[in-house]
Amino acid sequence: MNAILEIEGLKKYYGRAGNQTKALDGIALQVTDGEFLGIMGSSGSGKSTLLNCIATVIRPTAGKIVMQGEEIQSMKGRKLSEYRGKKIGYLFQNFELLDNLTGRENIMLPMSLHNIPDRESKKRLSRLAGYLEITDVLDKFPSQMSGGQKQRVAAARALIMDPCMILADEPTGALDSRNAKMLMEKLSGLNRDQHATILMVTHDSNAASYCRRILFIQDGRIFHELRRDMPGETQQEFYERILKVMAQLGGGSANVL
Repeated sequence: MNAILEIEGLKKYYGRAGNQTKALDGIALQVTDGEFLGIMGSSGSGKSTLLNCIATVIRPTAGKIVMQGEEIQSMKGRKLSEYRGKKIGYLFQNFELLDNLTGRENIMLPMSLHNIPDRESKKRLSRLAGYLEITDVLDKFPSQMSGGQKQRVAAARALIMDPCMILADEPTGALDSRNAKMLMEKLSGLNRDQHATILMVTHDSNAASYCRRILFIQDGRIFHELRRDMPGETQQEFYERILKVMAQLGGGSANVL
């Protein structure tokens, strides 16, 4: 499988020598095309910092992030805009929908910003809305939607540009267990059926059990890796292995649930 994302020696330090916080301390990893990779760790371990470096929200102190052969730190202007708008789709914990736009308008916003023809936009919207079961809320405003509906609208917005990779930051964090399960089943289905590449940061072991591979981060470094033994290992068995590693991380149940 081809690696579409390669990270080498990634560091992000805050503060000055003597009073320095090492949020990332030499992370190296690859994400292959069509992979569903989870990043886990206790609060403050560096997992969201990693995602934000990939999304170019945070500039790393050192190291390289290469997406499809291009180093993203060297991107500027139009190239950076294309990367943020087309190469990655970002799914936030708190939805980040615009309150004054309907579900349809929120989803279509990236298409209009990148001048995608109207016919193509409508075709993509129809396909995603049907799959994510949000057709009935397209003309509603976020204030009229449930949490689960908001997150599925946000997922459609992240997917509408057919990005190379979906970055999901605690996507189930603001959802109840029923809506969290529904969202994870949809993301898992996209990965399985449409070969979508997903990199998800989560502290939720239930959500992580949908991944094919998990990297555990502690103190800004990769501590452990788990791979689901496909097709033999059930999701429940993988979930139980995840719990054991989270306990070893020193988090116990407080960082698992």
